[in-house]
Amino acid sequence: MIPDLKTFLIVCPLVLLAGFVDAIGGGGGLISLPAYLLAGLPAHQAIATNKLSSTCGTALATVRFALKGFIPWRAALPAMVTAVAGAWCGAHLSLLVDSEVLTKVLYVVLPLTAILVLRKNTFSDREGPAPEGKRTAVIAAAAAGVIGVYDGFYGPGTGTFLIIAFSLLAKMDVRSANGMCKAINLATNATSLIVFLRSGQTVIVLGLAAAACNMLGNYLGAGLAIKAGSKITRPIILFVLVLLLLKVLGVF
Repeated sequence: MIPDLKTFLIVCPLVLLAGFVDAIGGGGGLISLPAYLLAGLPAHQAIATNKLSSTCGTALATVRFALKGFIPWRAALPAMVTAVAGAWCGAHLSLLVDSEVLTKVLYVVLPLTAILVLRKNTFSDREGPAPEGKRTAVIAAAAAGVIGVYDGFYGPGTGTFLIIAFSLLAKMDVRSANGMCKAINLATNATSLIVFLRSGQTVIVLGLAAAACNMLGNYLGAGLAIKAGSKITRPIILFVLVLLLLKVLGVF
């Protein structure tokens, strides 16, 4: 496929917005993937090209969080492994179980998640180095593995659920939770991107242009997330949860 000017004008601004949202609260794919479909790309090409742009954007956000010291690598590395393993299991599970089952579960999970996000104590903005203890690593790895299964089975909003889990269960401050989420997303996205590049479904020219926009969005979003913490993360996560609910309801 050779994209025309209209395709770039539809995709690039929306992918920039997706990068901004994703860097702060996860869930950027809920914006970027529909953008490619709206521009007229077939489903497989849309997914493959989206992986190219989102991987580049996530890589930049990961670097920015890492340079600020907000990625606890001793906890992040095992979590990256369990997330990939969980996604592998989830992908195979999706072949056995009707996706309608998960859709019905999400009708209950999403409102409960929104309540957790609105709780005053769910997110912490404490200053200091990211937690590196064994307890943090074990909880983070377990949470990443479980959410990784969801990622492989269904996918949308995975980053959002990771941030909430790391904040609520591993007691990370919101910046460290976000930074670790970015490292995990980078690992899973890069793995998927390799598969899609080998399949030949990626529209390279469009993907690279969108990647530049996504990187700009991620750069701006990561900077705001690092500076503002939960003040900006909380409303963005609620926005993503609303988008996910609309997707589950079949609005888009």
